[in-house]
Amino acid sequence: MSEWQLTDTFPSTSGDVRWASLGKPGRDPVVLLHGTPFSSYVWRAVARALARSHQVFVWDMPGYGASEKSAGQDVSLATQGRVFTELLAHWGLDEPLVAAHDFGGAVSLRAHLLHGARYRALALVDPVALAPWGSPFFRLVGEHSDVFEQLPPALHRALVREYVSSASSPGLHPAVLDRLTRPWLDDLGQAAFYRQIAQADQRYTDEVQDRYGELSMPTLVCWGEDDSWIPVAKGRELAARIPGARLEPIAGAGHLVQEDAPAELTAALMAFFQEPR
Repeated sequence: MSEWQLTDTFPSTSGDVRWASLGKPGRDPVVLLHGTPFSSYVWRAVARALARSHQVFVWDMPGYGASEKSAGQDVSLATQGRVFTELLAHWGLDEPLVAAHDFGGAVSLRAHLLHGARYRALALVDPVALAPWGSPFFRLVGEHSDVFEQLPPALHRALVREYVSSASSPGLHPAVLDRLTRPWLDDLGQAAFYRQIAQADQRYTDEVQDRYGELSMPTLVCWGEDDSWIPVAKGRELAARIPGARLEPIAGAGHLVQEDAPAELTAALMAFFQEPR
């Protein structure tokens, strides 16, 4: 697997954020947001394809990937929405194109509805956006994160690998699974893994989900038809709540659409971003 490196650092209010841009500066900007428990690495194929015609911005949220992880760190959706707004100002992006996956979807929606971030168009990919969400495993860990933090490293590694694997429908390449789980496996990462689950409170989407009718930018909702984390029925419900939104189901893909069907997702995003507006 070719390496994925974030070369720049932004000192956000919740710790240092690692980020990078791909493509020629000055081109039409696209910003990609990852979900949990992932990082910008899941966007690598899509980002490189989009960079042929756009300037693409990628980042790891505080507490994820290559960004800062620290004891007591606030990595909640409330904080991530503010940090994303800070980043857009740092990049000087007034109205970029945005594609956001999983928790990144909630981050982009909160940034827009609560913090005034503006997008020219928004693509939501299997987003966390509508209650109820969170698997029984997710809720169990959230309620007992202090216990799970103390798991022996080998058991923790097995748990993380099994959990991340379940986001894919056809299964992940072993090297990809290694890369996706690597940030969570050392001492800092283990604590950070359970911290992000413990702080994943549904109230942060409850605060905004009744306002999706206010969205006025063109919106595309992409969804893996085989998503076992958030069923495609949620995609249909979300698209119905957003004025003018359309649903793009992606066959054969689970929750990690970027890994399961990168070509299909890239084609859908490129076509959407290139529509005349």
